Amino acid sequence: MEVLSGNRQASPPMWMMRQAGRYLPEYRATRAEAGSFLDLCYNSKLAAEVTLQPIRRFGFDAAIIFSDILVVPHALGRAVRFEVGEGPRLDPLDTPDKVGTLNQAIDLGKLEPVFEALRIVRSELPKETTLIGFCGSPFTVATYMVAGQGTPDQAPARLMAYQHPGAFAKIIDVLVESSIQYLLKQLEAGADVLQLFDTWGGILPPREFERWVIEPTRRIVTGVRKQVPGAKIIGFPRGAGALLPAFIERTGVDAVSIDWTAEPNLVREQVQTKVAVQGNLDPLLLIAGGAALDEGVDDVLKNFSAGRHIFNLGHGITPDASTAHVEQMVKRVRAYKG
Repeated sequence: MEVLSGNRQASPPMWMMRQAGRYLPEYRATRAEAGSFLDLCYNSKLAAEVTLQPIRRFGFDAAIIFSDILVVPHALGRAVRFEVGEGPRLDPLDTPDKVGTLNQAIDLGKLEPVFEALRIVRSELPKETTLIGFCGSPFTVATYMVAGQGTPDQAPARLMAYQHPGAFAKIIDVLVESSIQYLLKQLEAGADVLQLFDTWGGILPPREFERWVIEPTRRIVTGVRKQVPGAKIIGFPRGAGALLPAFIERTGVDAVSIDWTAEPNLVREQVQTKVAVQGNLDPLLLIAGGAALDEGVDDVLKNFSAGRHIFNLGHGITPDASTAHVEQMVKRVRAYKG
């Protein structure tokens, strides 16, 4: 919270995207107890447990509530399931006629287990540990809703945006309003900070990025702060690159996550001078370990620790990452006094 409020820290605070997940043996045990992935997301007690597990093990400065970006379309009445080894599956909205079947209002009652999990975690977290709520950004969530699954380049959604922009805009509009309501309820339940994940935003050309990433994010930030002035919000338009300065200028986010390919000079000179930066260690280094991991950690600290910085990964930790390597990373970051 200190960094998001404008105060640089000599030793940057740290957490990891997907820090509650399959790389932890205690997570795998809880997951087996829950049943399906969605059952785990909607079991408040178990979702709170896996949220707290990495805090107990590594002492991170923030916990991010365990959930998934696709609980929003599920609460909009779409069928959502997770196939083992294949990822999410939804009923596709791949024609304008199908888009017309989309519910216009989110059923927040379906998401009450997420809010209850937040309340449980907030009651059990150390007071100094930040609790992060989140949702997927509209474009990324829409890519799954249109295709019915993840695809290598999310071409189905991109084609709909080109061929039927009015229909695609209807999906985005519903997701913007639903996200505002969902995030406000997360703040009410105890979240200190919110993060918007736009995993697929960086695949768009500049004109489309402006329309489908920047503008919806701006609307969400404005909508949340209309009800909760000063709400702290982190944006993550993965792969945005040179479009990052426009993103932070137009959206009003307090911080931006950057992936591991981000060019350090651009970030330092055109982004970090305006907002806090979060990231950006390559997650594969938590598989590699050794000298490569030490060098990667040092590079991130060298690049960004002179300004407001939250140490994190450039994307989510992978299931085959080593807990010993996470401990190595934590120890090296904690020892840094910039």
